[in-house]
Amino acid sequence: MIYQFRSKAGPDVIMLADLTKRIFDILGRPLEPRGILTQEQLPALITTLETAILNDLEERKKASENKDSESEKPKLADRLGQRAYPFLELMKQARAKNEPIMWGV
Repeated sequence: MIYQFRSKAGPDVIMLADLTKRIFDILGRPLEPRGILTQEQLPALITTLETAILNDLEERKKASENKDSESEKPKLADRLGQRAYPFLELMKQARAKNEPIMWGV
């Protein structure tokens, strides 16, 4: 399934279900076919996602230092920061312009 996130604050962001589910798990929100992130919720959600991205980077750094186990290295293509960047930017733009983010409408 594909999710399209919309806000008057910025361009639409389209994500596949696997990434969307991963982000919403991090944010502690249920993933529903339709929904809204209000401008009041955005500051806390942005902080939560940024923290998760930093934690992911630290884990990758530690994994790259442990070259003993090649199979445990995380895949570069699955970096949370890179994959979540467009959604994080939309959240920041929406917060700056006091606009909600909606999907499934």
